[in-house]
Amino acid sequence: MAPYEPLVSKHGAEVDFRPLFLIEPITPKEFRAQRINLPDYTAIVFSSRHAIDAFFYMAEEMRFKVPETMKYFCTTEVVAMYLQKHIVYRKRKIFFGNGKPDSVVALIGPKHKGEKFLIATSEGSNVDSMTSLFDKAGLDYTVGVLVKSVPQDLHEVDLHSYDIAVLYNPFDIRSIKENFPDFQQGDLKIIAYGKSIARAMEEEGLQIAAQGPTPDAPSAAKTIENYLDSLK
Repeated sequence: MAPYEPLVSKHGAEVDFRPLFLIEPITPKEFRAQRINLPDYTAIVFSSRHAIDAFFYMAEEMRFKVPETMKYFCTTEVVAMYLQKHIVYRKRKIFFGNGKPDSVVALIGPKHKGEKFLIATSEGSNVDSMTSLFDKAGLDYTVGVLVKSVPQDLHEVDLHSYDIAVLYNPFDIRSIKENFPDFQQGDLKIIAYGKSIARAMEEEGLQIAAQGPTPDAPSAAKTIENYLDSLK
């Protein structure tokens, strides 16, 4: 709540936090349909904690004992540290980048080029920025969907009781559409935080009141604050 305190103290706003969808592991049946054989891979690329949980869940469901020789390449240190939930961190080969795909490829370098990589991702996500670099580096990889977005039940929520809604992910729109097939934006102001949600809103013909992140609004809270400031 701390980043949003200025909205309350400065603008007298009321802030509700309501996820429009949940991130869940795909089912074993959905995983098998991808024809991915876990023992074939010697390294895995993670970009989220959800994907880590889903990988070890799927390994258990597939009765696959993850070998100690498995190498883990994570996009950030935060993601890498989360591996401690499932493995003895200090005994494994774990590498992490700075959040950018090229940092992961740099970690792989010539030393790990001979590994067979599984790039763990979520349903509907765009991993072109990662796979294009893997292609350029001549790496052997497969993209595997491990998590999916499941719309929440929002029927008890009156979206138009709010002045502003902040959306972060295209699945936010999917959830709204599934819950309210006849949804009309009307006077509801929508702030789009992220390029993917902005594109999705434009495709749906929804009006964007404000968009972030920007240099002067690096967070969602600051994007909202700047928007409220502009209304004065």
